[in-house]
Amino acid sequence: MEKLISPLFSPVLLPILLLSLSNVFMTFAWYGHLKYPNTSLWLVVPIAWGIAFFEYCLAVPANRIGHQVWTAAELKTFQEVITLVVFAAFSLLFLKEALTINHAVGFALIGLGAFFVFRAPL
Repeated sequence: MEKLISPLFSPVLLPILLLSLSNVFMTFAWYGHLKYPNTSLWLVVPIAWGIAFFEYCLAVPANRIGHQVWTAAELKTFQEVITLVVFAAFSLLFLKEALTINHAVGFALIGLGAFFVFRAPL
């Protein structure tokens, strides 16, 4: 069991896990209020800030730990790809909004950009 858990805490994988969790908080902070359009902004903003606090508690250590083995550009690329995956799931499951073929093409092009970030230099 220890061998299964240990790799998760390596500077290679732990940042990806932490960034994934932070993106769940970020997505709820930024977009969760859209499900409640009648809630006043004066209430929504501090709630979103409170949720975002937990995002930062995960994202900052993720980047600090990850920078031991990844460049800042690679960490940012991970974060953006993770954001798209988390947002797509959030949009479908929480907001009940469909993603169209245009969204899929746009996300795929961003994924293609990520491919080039992690590819050996041309």
